[in-house]
Amino acid sequence: MNDHAALLEEIALEMRETERWTGRSALSPQTMSAVAKVKREAFVSPGSEPAAYENRPLPIGHGQTISQPFIVALMTELLDLQPDDRVLEVGTGSGYQAAVLAEVVDKVHSIEVIPELAARAAVALAVQGYANVELRTGDGGLGWPNRAPFDAIVVTAAALEVPSALLEQLRAGGRMMIPVGPRRGDQELLLITKDAAGNVTRRSVLPVAFVPLTGSACD
Repeated sequence: MNDHAALLEEIALEMRETERWTGRSALSPQTMSAVAKVKREAFVSPGSEPAAYENRPLPIGHGQTISQPFIVALMTELLDLQPDDRVLEVGTGSGYQAAVLAEVVDKVHSIEVIPELAARAAVALAVQGYANVELRTGDGGLGWPNRAPFDAIVVTAAALEVPSALLEQLRAGGRMMIPVGPRRGDQELLLITKDAAGNVTRRSVLPVAFVPLTGSACD
């Protein structure tokens, strides 16, 4: 068994072990296929390729990480994406989560606050052929107003609270995955849904540990 296949089996096991919290015992075929197709080694920092298929976050510089594959898969799964959904990712980082999303939907909009990471992710995504990812350097907590509303939003860094701009830009019927909590304290992964009337509900999915979301909307 190669490293990528072993990672997929580990993710499947972790899905079963966390079912009591997540409500999902397995990834959907579309999410599993997306994780299987994306080459994680293309998105890690140079020198980290031997660890690319370990089920853990890895440093990518500037105090940031490429997320744990299980968490990337789970966040993608819980968004219940359809191919024509308009998706916003806040925190491009290495581009790995964007690539997984791009395997599921036709268009991904992704924002990264650190210019050097945004440039590196743009190259990695282009080399891997993900022309359906639109990138922008900026404050992700403010969202992307001229691309809104979004059917789904995924935030890849922990906010102290859910940015109001992201809630406003979430379409009625939409879903958001976001880690919330202090920089060095208890964080929880939240699933946020907005109904047709604009009412918002929040459900805690799992305890998590993410790097902090930065930007003016998060100060």
